[in-house]
This record gives sequence, C-alpha cells and structure tokens, in this order.
Amino acid sequence: MSTLIEHDQMNNQRLLPRIALIACGSFSPPTPMHFRMFEIAKDFFKTQGTHHVVGGIVSPTHDSYQKKGLVAGTHRFAMLKLALQSSTWIKTSDWEIQQAEWTRTLSVLQYHQNYMNNYINSPLEGDMNGTLPGWMPPGLRERQDGVQLKLLCGADLLESFAVPGLWADKDIEDIVGNHGLVVISRYGANPEKFIFESDLLTKYQKNITLITNWVPNEVSSTMIRRLISRGQSVKYLLDDRVIDYIQMQGLFNCKTFTLDNRKPTSMNVFCCGENESITSAKKLLPSRNGPGQVIQVVTSEKGTKVTTELQRIGSASDESDAKKKKTDAVNV
Repeated sequence: MSTLIEHDQMNNQRLLPRIALIACGSFSPPTPMHFRMFEIAKDFFKTQGTHHVVGGIVSPTHDSYQKKGLVAGTHRFAMLKLALQSSTWIKTSDWEIQQAEWTRTLSVLQYHQNYMNNYINSPLEGDMNGTLPGWMPPGLRERQDGVQLKLLCGADLLESFAVPGLWADKDIEDIVGNHGLVVISRYGANPEKFIFESDLLTKYQKNITLITNWVPNEVSSTMIRRLISRGQSVKYLLDDRVIDYIQMQGLFNCKTFTLDNRKPTSMNVFCCGENESITSAKKLLPSRNGPGQVIQVVTSEKGTKVTTELQRIGSASDESDAKKKKTDAVNV
C-alpha cells in the first residue's frame, strides 16, 4: 500500500508547477532558522499540493553591503557550506559575493532564474561537461516546463519594502510580479495588513505566499554575534561545525575557545568558489523567456579564469546610490 502511495505522490509531483526557493541576506553567521524557513516552505507547498519544490538556494550578500557585523564573504560562504552539509536540497551560491560590488536583490534573482531557464532550454549537449554550479537543483531536465524562482524571506523583509530609500518601487514590482514571495511569518504577526496597506503589494498579492511558522525561534545573527563577542556559549544555537569554524578563524571578536565548552575539531574548510566556478556558461544560450528572464548571462575570459556576470539594469551610479541608502532595518 505504501508503495502505491509513494507512486501516486511521485506522479502528482510531475504534474505540479515547479518552483525553487532562494534566500538572500548576510548570514553572518548563518543560524538554523535561516534553513528552517526552507523546510517550512517546502512542507507547506507539499501539504497544499500546489507546487513541487525542486531546490533551495542560499545567496550571501557582497562584502560591500554596509551592515554592522558583516564578516568577509569567504567566511560566510564557508560557514554556510559547513552548516548545510546534512541537507540534500538546500545549496549555497557564491555568485553574489564574487561580483565586483554589491548587487541588488532583483539582479540576484534574475541571474539564478536566467541560468536555470537557459540550462533547461538549451540542447542536451550544452551540459557544461559536469561543471554546473553547485547551487543548481538536480533533475531540471526531467521535465520540459520551466522552474520559477521565488524569494524566500521573513515578514521583516516584507515590511522593509516600506522603508524609504531601501527598495526601488520598480525592484519590488519585478521581484513580486515576475518571481513571487514566500513569506515565513511568526504566529501573531499580521503580514496581510501590511500587504493591504500597500497598493503595489496588493496588486501582486496572488504572487505572495504567506506561511505561519508555528514553532517560533527568536535566535538571530545579531544575538549570536553579541554572545560570541562576550565569550558566552552558543552551543545548540549554531551547528557545531560553524562554532568550530568561528573559533578557529577568530570571527565576531571571539576572545575565547569555550563558546561551547569544548576544543574545536579539525575540519575541511570550504573555500569560496569551490565547485561554483561557472566555466562553461557560454554554452547556455538564451532561449524562450521565463519568469524573471529579462537580462542575459554574459561570460568573459580574463587570462585563464572564466567569469560569469550580468549585464546590469540601470547605471552603476544607480546601484551605488541604492547601496548607500541601505540601512540596518532588516536583521538577517
């Protein structure tokens, strides 16, 4: 009987629209709640029977993002890799931290959406010889339909849309209209009211999925950094491997090796860029349009290194001005 049920579930998944989830933020350091959001969202869509979640992507922000407590992207990427070793479907992308400067969230979504679209729609020989980036969800070519990338976030990010100068209206409209939001909110929060009070969000409210987290967790990166700087234990608040890494690297003003009352163990450090270099992106030629596919992947060779980046929307000064307007309104 169980075999028949599993078979029916697999057939149902083949019929459901496919989506992938991406979370953007500082992750300095990454906490279990950052990843719990993915599990909560996946369970929700499975229970509702509306979509099939094919993968999760975590994209740490660039070093030039002006936020207190932000350590180097190489460290944040390494901590994410360590914390996600046990996950079979949530992966880390280093594309954002590899850029020359801070990148708008919209551009991050567009890049990853565009890359998946081009891979799905390109000839099979354009398989990049096994060099697909590590964040790419597996099995994308098992079906011919596209995969829509949705921004996964907390209710605080949704509310940050109202902070003057923090988001451009066009970016909000493109993110919500072309991709969609999956918002994980605390019990007792009222994101519906915030959407109602925003004409722009109300216009695209069908693209906003609201999910209540019934198991609250108030642990934030800010709280973790405070405890570490005071030499207090963060045992059970972070993955043990992340704690070891923080101690070994002396991050967040760590002054002691007793953050969890044990000596850190040796580990394999995942350096930024490992398995993430996109060396054959030029094989993925753009084809039909898909959600968010409004810019093209541009590949250029500098010496022997191949880099992949986006053709920017707007001028460099636009992004520079936007970056200067960033505030600490959202603690990630």
